[in-house]
This record gives sequence, structure tokens and C-alpha cells, in this order.
Amino acid sequence: MKKPSAVTLNALHIRQQPVSVTRQMAAALPGLRALAEEKGLKIHHLGAGYPHPEVTNPRGYIEHKEAFYAHRLAEEGHNDPDAVSDLLREAYNYTDTLGPRGPREAFASVYGNDWDVVMDPDRLIPTVGATGGINLLCSLFERPGKPVAYVTDAPTYAGFLARASLYRGAEIYSVDMDGEGPVVERFRQQIRAARAEGFYVPFYYTVPDGHNPAGFSFSGARRDAILEVAKEEGVLIVEDAPYVYISYAPDGERPKPFVTLDAKQTVHLFTGSKIGLPGPRIGFLYSEATLRIENDEAASLTDLLLTESSGDILFQNPEALRGFEALLHDERMELRESLWPVARQKLLIYRENREIMMNGLERYLGEFPEHFAWTRPEAGFFTVFTFLGDRVRTDDAFVERLVSEYGVVVIPMYDFYPADARRRDANAGFNQLRLSFCFSESEGEGRVRDLTEAVKTFCHAARVESGLPRILG
Repeated sequence: MKKPSAVTLNALHIRQQPVSVTRQMAAALPGLRALAEEKGLKIHHLGAGYPHPEVTNPRGYIEHKEAFYAHRLAEEGHNDPDAVSDLLREAYNYTDTLGPRGPREAFASVYGNDWDVVMDPDRLIPTVGATGGINLLCSLFERPGKPVAYVTDAPTYAGFLARASLYRGAEIYSVDMDGEGPVVERFRQQIRAARAEGFYVPFYYTVPDGHNPAGFSFSGARRDAILEVAKEEGVLIVEDAPYVYISYAPDGERPKPFVTLDAKQTVHLFTGSKIGLPGPRIGFLYSEATLRIENDEAASLTDLLLTESSGDILFQNPEALRGFEALLHDERMELRESLWPVARQKLLIYRENREIMMNGLERYLGEFPEHFAWTRPEAGFFTVFTFLGDRVRTDDAFVERLVSEYGVVVIPMYDFYPADARRRDANAGFNQLRLSFCFSESEGEGRVRDLTEAVKTFCHAARVESGLPRILG
């Protein structure tokens, strides 16, 4: 068959984007898996950042949603079992860009109660997960066609890097981090450096709780310091918050999200993927910020983003939003006071998984502090593992060898560092791996057994590759 020719059009001024390391790994995995299985190796999953199947069984979610619909039907006074409630009819009809009001009101009440913030439902914009919020923000600030600088962490979420790099006029100015968060003075320097080079700096993007991929949470003191710089320099803080409920810190010791510190300086991105189900892609963007626009007029960021959203997703998915609204109600169909009871069911799994990983790393590698280090996450799904010294380079060849020779799937860290961080340090991330403890293909005792074995196998591989004694037995 003749190969189809390319469509003949004027040249497109589009940059070919590099393929992310996660997509490269996904594409290479079938071949590497086959090679490992030929050697009789079991595949151990320490790479995927997926919610665990043990806490994402859709059966209960669907049953609860259907019970919610039935409850609302009864509230409307219908006795006919074949009747269709107004809510159900609306759930499968067109809605406006804000979606139905009910889910926004319920979320504002429950989420606001959990995090001690008064939320205006009319400022909650539904998004396709938190990623949809990232896209919406970038689209708004790129629309004037001017050079834009995005400030973020080094390392940072690969999804943000992928979206930000789509715009030819965008540059990323990254901020190195220590054990508490971004280095404060470096944060200020990067904002000013970007402006000195002619860029408009709209916001700083971060994942302060359970940082993906850095594997730790910002301290309260560092959040206060970052917020103060953001106010002084006039930039927004875009707070991506997928893991606020996947928290291992004791009650009362969890640091406050930026949105609770100053909602006028923050854009808060929530996703229901970790607290509910990932498939429906429920998310909300919230901010009380006001921007100066043309003619020095003041405009609500919500209004600007809502207009932007209507050009992208004119009609939200009301059925998915109503399903999430059902989750915000308890078994008696009363509005929950908190989402923490829902989170605790999931935390039973993730906390146990985290301890398996932390205990395994300490047991098998703790006697070699000069060779290895790792973060202890207070939230989220990841720890960052570091090879100290220069014997191991965590490039593609190393990661592929871990699969083919040991059956261990991990994600290297180098691709999470923005280009400017690599210019500062050509070896940034090339001594690190992101280890995930959230996902396995087994449940219950099988999950515990498989993760325990996966951590031990990884530690064995780390020791062998570092020239240290093997794990015996």
C-alpha cells in the first residue's frame, strides 16, 4: 500500500515537543517486560503514579450515585418508579460552563470546612482534572501573544512542563529546592531575572503537598515566606493540590494550603482523581484574585478564566459533576461535614504502602548512608531516591537495565527538571529516581507481599549497581 503523503499546507510554525520520559517508558515497557519474563523475572511496579485499584473500585461509587439520584427523586415527590427526576434529566443534558450549581455549592461547603476557608461557589470553575486548570491558566496568559515566563520548582510536575512548553513565547524560570521547599531568595531572583529579560511573569506553579515528583511537602514557614515574596513581587501562586487528602501527617499538623493563607494571591487547583475516581476527571479551579487588564481596569480572574473556559469547553459534563456531588453526601444522603472519612479509607492502603517502602529502604540500604538517600513523604505517592557519589547515572540505559535485569520499573528524575535547571547543572536528576508506592496489580495480602518484594528487589539492584554486597536470602 502506498504511504500517504503529508497534507500540503503552508509551513506550520509548531515546535516538535520532546517525548516525556514517562511516555518513553510506557512505550518501551512491553519489550522490556518480555525480555525480563524470558529471564524468569517478575515485574515490580515502582514507577506508575496511578491510584491503587483497591481504593478505586467503581462499584461502590456507582451504587452511591444511583442512591443519590433515587433520594433526590423522592425529595421531588415522585411516586412513579419510572419517573425521571429533574436532577437526573439535567445530568444528561447541556449545562453552562460553570456546570450545575449543586456540585459547586456542596464542594464549597465540605472543602471549605476541611481547610477553614470560605469559598464562593460562583468562583469555582469546573476543569478536566487539575491538568485542565493548568491548561486554562496558560491559555489565558498566552492569549495576548506576549513573551511569558512561568516560575516553577526544580524539579516540577512533568504535565506542567509539557503544557507550558507548547507556547513558543514561554520560558520557564525554575527555583531550586531544599528540604522545606523552594529557596526563597532564589524565588525572588528568578521573578526579577525574567522581568529584566522582557517577560511577563503571571504566576509561580507548584505542588506544595506531596510534591510530584520531589516527594516531600513544603513546611509552613516556607509557605509563609513564598507567599510574602509573591505579594511583594505581584505574582500569583498556582497551587496544584491533588494530594491534600493523601496526607500522612497527624491531624492538626498538616500545613495549610496557600488558598487558606490568601485566596486573593492564590489559584487553587483541586482534582477528584485521588479522593474519588480518576476516570471522571473532576476538577475545580478557585481563586479570589483580581488582575489589571487593558486601560488599567480591574477584572476578576474568575471572570477572565470563565470566558477562556467557555471557548474551550462550552458545556461541562454534568453527569460526572453530579456523581462527585453524590460522593460529597454520606450514606443518609446528608451533606458531609468533611471529606476526611472518605480519605481515611484510602489512606489505610497508601499509609501501609508508604511504610512498606520506607521500612524496606531502611532495612536493606540504611547501613550505607554514604551511598543512598531518600525523601520521607508526608503526603502523596512518591519518594525520591538519590544515588550519592558518581558511580550510578540514572539515564535511560540504567532505567531499562533495571527492568530487563531485575524486573523493576521506576521513573528517572532528570526529565522533571526544566531546561534552565539543566543549564545550571547538566547532571540535574541524573542521580535520582522517582519511586512510587501507590500502585500494584494485586490487592489485600497480595498487595503487601508484592510491594514488599518489589522494594527488596529494588534495594538489591541498587546495591549491586553501586558495587555493594548483594542481599542474601
